Amino acid sequence: MAETTQDRKERLATHLRRAVLTLELGPGANLDEAQLCARFGLSRTPLRDVFRDLAGEGYLSHRANRGVRVADLSHHTLRAFFQAAPMVYGAVLQLAAANATTAQIEALKAAQDRFRAALRTGTVAERSLANNRFHEITGEMAGNAYLMPALQRLLIDHARIGMTFYRPQSAEDGAKLAEASAQHDAIIAAIEAGDAAAAGRLALDHWQLSRSEIESYVMPGGLDAPLGAVPEKRPA
Repeated sequence: MAETTQDRKERLATHLRRAVLTLELGPGANLDEAQLCARFGLSRTPLRDVFRDLAGEGYLSHRANRGVRVADLSHHTLRAFFQAAPMVYGAVLQLAAANATTAQIEALKAAQDRFRAALRTGTVAERSLANNRFHEITGEMAGNAYLMPALQRLLIDHARIGMTFYRPQSAEDGAKLAEASAQHDAIIAAIEAGDAAAAGRLALDHWQLSRSEIESYVMPGGLDAPLGAVPEKRPA
């Protein structure tokens, strides 16, 4: 069966989402429309349809008369991320515990199996994407039209700035990954039991586990550093 324009658009969107999440396309990177049109067999109009959709999701940004690029990760954006993440994740997991269906719980368990496998033998990108999918499913469980856009935006930036978390450089880092997996199991148990209070507490514990590592990587001056400060990366 011949590939349709819609098929090609979906293939392009999947490619761009993954490239942004795994930093194959870094923050602020310009997108080459001609190259993408040729690669995916699309004309400019359907290509721009995909760009518009992904900009709405938070992956890309439009600039007047300057084309499309990957959404930035400015210091201001990062501060907003750290402020909003625990509130949104907590609300999502509480609603997930209240609303999850049996099928969704099974999907979450399967996502956790993939996350464990990625921790054992996967690449940094595979680990980050598996974690991302786990949390996407909790958003689907929550089923709240107001929270979902916020969660999706947070997960995009969490995946990008969290790539360092899935590149352990010491035994302590490896222990944190094992603890993250154990917390996923506890989250599943709380959701399966319908325990919204426990799920909310676990959301904060889970966020705190990666927060300090991510913060030290992207904002060594801490959350109170001046907005204009330029973070320096730790040595690889």
